[in-house]
Amino acid sequence: MAIKVIIERKIKGGKEEELGQLLRQLRAKALLAPGYISGQTLRSIEDPRLYLVISTWKSLDDWRRWEEDPERNELQKKVNELLEEPAKFRVFYFV
Repeated sequence: MAIKVIIERKIKGGKEEELGQLLRQLRAKALLAPGYISGQTLRSIEDPRLYLVISTWKSLDDWRRWEEDPERNELQKKVNELLEEPAKFRVFYFV
């Protein structure tokens, strides 16, 4: 069953360019991950430090494998250093 993963990140001021580069690297690697279907990165109009990533995966197992991927985790650690608060991860399924 396909799922959507919603990731909400609030970054520290002045880190937009650095975050953009890391998110592009993550997306490039995700494109090669088994089960990855698509993804979008959005930035809030009301709060430009708030980013939302929405990705679609063929299954929860595919997402979990990607979530545990060592290369992904190295990039995620770098992203975490730019955040004002911990990222919020939510997983949804289609009804």
